Amino acid sequence: MTAPLIAIPTYHLGAGQVGNWEGAYALPEPYVAALRAAGARTALLPPGQPGKPEELLAPFDGLLLAGGGDVEPARYGAADHPTQYGIDPDRDQLELALARAAVGLELPVLGICRGVQLLNVAFGGTLVQHLEDGPVVHRDEAKQAIHGLRVEPGSRLAEALGQVEAEGLSHHHQGLDRLGEGFRPVAWAPDGLVEG
Repeated sequence: MTAPLIAIPTYHLGAGQVGNWEGAYALPEPYVAALRAAGARTALLPPGQPGKPEELLAPFDGLLLAGGGDVEPARYGAADHPTQYGIDPDRDQLELALARAAVGLELPVLGICRGVQLLNVAFGGTLVQHLEDGPVVHRDEAKQAIHGLRVEPGSRLAEALGQVEAEGLSHHHQGLDRLGEGFRPVAWAPDGLVEG
């Protein structure tokens, strides 16, 4: 049996961000390493690919939407926010199209951090543009923020984890607000923020 092939969109690094290169497309290595450890093959898709999203996804067995910068606020009907960072309209365009196509093709999709937020936006949801500091730290620049998670018993996530309580690494300053069409929450931070 051939190992599954997973598509992972990348993001653009501008000129000068990698030595003297004119620019680069990037993805943090742990995404690829985790998929390989699970027995999958990976292919990186930079923005600007020619073809329809369904055609781009045809050779793949799944889609991973990775973390990264913020989704462009206009994509979910919001104005710019002073805390936004890493906006990449080309990445947004590619990933939104791939997310919708993957769901239409019944292709497995995993969204991590920004990826979950993008999936929510792709199906009509909105985002909290900035999570204020409170009893739960969702992003800490000085160290990794880890907080508890309550997982819905009987959900696919609970089945995959083998438990209904967990700890999760948190490195996001935005969160899900109104859920997109067809979405239901299955994991929450202690402050009630939907995390899955």
